[in-house]
Amino acid sequence: MAVVPGVIEQLQNTSCAEDFFTLLGVNYDPKVVNVARLHILRRMGEYLFKEDFSSFTNEEAALRCKTFLEQAYLDFTKSSPIEERLFKVHKDAVKPAQTPALVQLGVSK
Repeated sequence: MAVVPGVIEQLQNTSCAEDFFTLLGVNYDPKVVNVARLHILRRMGEYLFKEDFSSFTNEEAALRCKTFLEQAYLDFTKSSPIEERLFKVHKDAVKPAQTPALVQLGVSK
């Protein structure tokens, strides 16, 4: 008898965003995923990281993962990746410019 991996293990072995949506049974617009795929998966990862799956059945874990993917996807249908600022490059783009510290050169006495 073959052992069927749990949903978490299946997600860990999934290689593209579309496969996440298919595995979890989440409908999506390919146009949204094409623009924000990494952002959606990163946001889903943030949601997953906060959850303790140790006491969940596989079905409960699958439902939570589906909910997290739906929420992450919804985040990017309402907002853009730049507005959400998940990645360092986007966060740095809005940081106030830092003026370098002035070093006074002079003659010491």
